[in-house]
Amino acid sequence: MVTISIKEKYKNKVIPGMEEKFSYGNVMSVPKIEKVIINSGFGKLVTNKTRDEQKKFVQYVEDNVQAICGQKPVMAPARKSISTFKLREGNIIGVKVTLRGKKMYDFIEKLVNITLPRSRDFQGIKLTSVDNNGNLNLGIREHIVFPEILPEKSPIILGMEVTIVTSAKSREEGLELFKLLDFPFKKS
Repeated sequence: MVTISIKEKYKNKVIPGMEEKFSYGNVMSVPKIEKVIINSGFGKLVTNKTRDEQKKFVQYVEDNVQAICGQKPVMAPARKSISTFKLREGNIIGVKVTLRGKKMYDFIEKLVNITLPRSRDFQGIKLTSVDNNGNLNLGIREHIVFPEILPEKSPIILGMEVTIVTSAKSREEGLELFKLLDFPFKKS
């Protein structure tokens, strides 16, 4: 069985389908995927640890996210101190990766074809995951569903948020784009 890449599907299936449904005047006005943003916040997990434990934990998260994305993540420090959460300004509380180009397409193919079907109790992406700007927001509870991560070598399970940003102008355009790219949406 030969699978068609996301880029080829976009050229062969999405552009004609979107032009037919929304009657764009120009091929360049057809919405496309611009970037993928992967976030992992771990503020609660790091607050009660010593400095050395914090550094080891941040390194663990950085290594896992880098293995998943194929790109080094950017550290996200706390913007201000909040005493009730034992949070100090400047402490690292998350990591973020922005993917574009070939890495973006590779990540999306892995997400749609391998990772989401491996998720526990996965029945499809909810239609409400597409926002009013046509972007898709997914929450992944366990990072061990990615094939690069070995569950037996992962003592701590991380949650992640994946945002697929499109150039769509409305929710309907974004939803149609993802449906034509064969994203596994939940049957209503």
